Amino acid sequence: MKKLFFALSLVGMLMTQTLSFATTNLLTIQEAEQQEDAVVEDAMAEETMEEVAPVVEEEASVMEEEAAPVEASFTQELKKRFIEGGPGFMGIVLICLILGLAIAIERIIYLNLATTNSQKLTAGVEEALSSGGVEAAKELCRNTKGPVASIFYQGLDRADEGVESAEKAVVAYGGVQMGQLEKNVSWISLFIALAPMLGFMGTVIGMIQAFDKIEAAGDMQPSLVAGGIKVALLTTVFGLIVAIILQVFYNYIIAKIDSIVNDMEDASINLIDILVAQKK
Repeated sequence: MKKLFFALSLVGMLMTQTLSFATTNLLTIQEAEQQEDAVVEDAMAEETMEEVAPVVEEEASVMEEEAAPVEASFTQELKKRFIEGGPGFMGIVLICLILGLAIAIERIIYLNLATTNSQKLTAGVEEALSSGGVEAAKELCRNTKGPVASIFYQGLDRADEGVESAEKAVVAYGGVQMGQLEKNVSWISLFIALAPMLGFMGTVIGMIQAFDKIEAAGDMQPSLVAGGIKVALLTTVFGLIVAIILQVFYNYIIAKIDSIVNDMEDASINLIDILVAQKK
């Protein structure tokens, strides 16, 4: 009986150890499988993130580009503002700019062509008078462009009548040449004054329209007056811009005319001195 009991106890102990060992091995295998599954999942997640990241970045950049405001060029912005200002007064202001620039460019070309080296011309006339007489000096002036040469020609043409006659001819023809230099310049000053005045008139009309809308609606709403005030401000801005542009050209033209006139007066005095010296 004792032997049987001892055998059963031994078998039970062996079965318990075997079961414990099997359970431990099973748990170890399950943990290893779970770790392998976790590693595989992490690897797959990393691959997925690597594949998705460029797409997400590309989509984000596209969204940023679409969200970023498109900057209009200066010409497009100017055209837009011109249309918003209304074709009425804005068209008149544009006409003032075009006409003013046309006259200014014509005057600048004329004045540059009228500019001559008066000192060289005076020395040539003096040399021609000494070598070939009045006719040689007149021929030199006839072949030279500019108001100074024209004044010299008129003075030399009256040189036979005396120095006083030549001086009177120089003074009279100098006034004619000055008038030619200042031709159409007054129109530029007119456009300079007219452009901002038209702009201010557009401002006043825009404000009147805004108050008419307020009166008709019976309520003070920003949306009612925004359009009229915007038109008013745009016409004023464009009028001032036109006046500023034309003022720059006008000042340059006036300075150029003064320079040529001073040169004419100095050259005329030198011519009279040369004629007096020739008479003596």
